[in-house]
Amino acid sequence: MMPPQEEIVSIRGLTKRYAGKVPVEAVRNIDLTVTRGEPFGLLGPNGAGKSTTISICTTRTLPTSGTVQIAGLDVVTTPAQARKHMGVVPQYNTLDRQCTVWENLYFHCRYFGYTSAAAGKRANELLEMFRLTERSKSFVRELSGGLAQRVQIARAIAHQPEILFLDEPSAGLDPQSRLALWDSIRQLLSQGITIVLTTHYMEEADELCNRVAIIDHGKILVCDTPENLKSSVGAQKVINLHLAGSDPQLQQTLNQLPGVKSSETNKDGVRIFVDNLDGLLPRIIEVTGPELKDISVTETTLETVFIKLTGRDLRE
Repeated sequence: MMPPQEEIVSIRGLTKRYAGKVPVEAVRNIDLTVTRGEPFGLLGPNGAGKSTTISICTTRTLPTSGTVQIAGLDVVTTPAQARKHMGVVPQYNTLDRQCTVWENLYFHCRYFGYTSAAAGKRANELLEMFRLTERSKSFVRELSGGLAQRVQIARAIAHQPEILFLDEPSAGLDPQSRLALWDSIRQLLSQGITIVLTTHYMEEADELCNRVAIIDHGKILVCDTPENLKSSVGAQKVINLHLAGSDPQLQQTLNQLPGVKSSETNKDGVRIFVDNLDGLLPRIIEVTGPELKDISVTETTLETVFIKLTGRDLRE
């Protein structure tokens, strides 16, 4: 029995450069560890380096430098052995469209060495686990996005891996399908499977992950629990001011209002970080005057953390 805090993913000095007329460094000297049984998230905008990192971890891409070990196995020198320990759900649907749902699960098990009888039994278990029994004879092209994603996850864990990599698992799903997917992920976590997921949905990382690494331009900016990351902002609420123009003196005036922790400018106006709103909104409206076009208030989120670290929205 392995210790509960044993590292199952170890990334050291990971760098990936793509050659070309304009060379791109997609991943820059990343160090990360994930412990066994942990739900871990890579949070960042599109193009931040999340998928490249996952591709290297899952042996689909070779690193320029650095090392990645999965369950103690180097993914470059022993890729076949490392793959036995992992399941992978890529960003795009890779199910065999010429096969039924049951056949997708069955042939995956056969690929990993199951006998015909054992593969059939495992496929039936997975259909029941993911509430897919009624769709066992359906072809992939007949499935909704949410159902297809559940089949992909079922297939990824068919050979009973220790760790599951999910690359943008809820991208393109409607809210109901996303919630159903989250329930499936929680079920896997309760079975002791380690989950590593990439996402640009802050609520997904906040809801599912024990720890989150925020990545941007190929670099890890910070790594901690969602609670600690949000508390590092030093404020409970964010007031977003959409202003008609830019006035540096106005930001200085806003910073002097009682209860304002800090503020920063953006392309639309000013963000103000506060602990509470007691009497503050009327003062802000008074100070901004005709320059104020719109005002909104949000709770501190992981996107707030990203904004504080980079000065821009997560989806920009």
